[in-house]
Amino acid sequence: MSSISIRTLPVTRPKPVLLGAIRIAGAVLTRTVAIGILALVWEILPRLGVVDATFLPPLSEVLVAWWDLLVSGQLWSHTEASLIRSAAGFGLAILIAVPLGLLIGWYSPVANLLNPLLEVFRNTAALAILPVFVLILGLGETSKISIILYGCTWPILLNTVSGVRTVDPLLIKSARSLGLGPIRLFQKVVLPAAVPTIFTGIRLAGAASILILIAAEMVGAKAGLGYLINYAQYNFAVPDMYAGIITISAIGLLVNQLLIVTERRFSTWRTNS
Repeated sequence: MSSISIRTLPVTRPKPVLLGAIRIAGAVLTRTVAIGILALVWEILPRLGVVDATFLPPLSEVLVAWWDLLVSGQLWSHTEASLIRSAAGFGLAILIAVPLGLLIGWYSPVANLLNPLLEVFRNTAALAILPVFVLILGLGETSKISIILYGCTWPILLNTVSGVRTVDPLLIKSARSLGLGPIRLFQKVVLPAAVPTIFTGIRLAGAASILILIAAEMVGAKAGLGYLINYAQYNFAVPDMYAGIITISAIGLLVNQLLIVTERRFSTWRTNS
């Protein structure tokens, strides 16, 4: 009997780079579908008369107004003013709240001393005391940066304290049994374990910085996206108003993505520490 040899063809598998590109493209497509549907609905409903185009113009008209503001330089000048204020208050909040939160979470005497004061101010909304900041600090940049600092401090501070206090006690006991001193214990165990919770507070504060800023700029400001929206509303320039709102939303998304990337970098440091 003659033997029949069967020749098998090699199986070609997609390259890892190609698979990664496909995954990224799929993720981007999935995330943009909802935005695309919203844009389509926004364009169609005013044109069909379902909503009054005077108060909600089609998206294409808003984008034309956005482009006109960009070309004229108005959009950039207002955006620059808002970003400077937001970044200043947000950055100061991180520099103050993270060390203070680590201190409160790690040392009980400091926590016992400051907890009553924290409970009073944490339940006071930033916008509720905006008039106080304006009365004391005036209508200039100081009051706007200060109210952003105040509003951003609490999410960062409270999440930092929570991150330190919720570290697994077994990790701390194991590290102490290995002879780690208080400083090394804090550096190698407590701080890396608290990083995800701290960044949760930072991301919340990043969103809060923009929201608080817009409200602050509607009071006595002469530049900024909040001022642009308020000015457009009073002058019934509705497309310009929506252009400012879209710009704020885009900035919020970019800030959030930037913080997510930064968190991943710090999480890598956490796993390597």
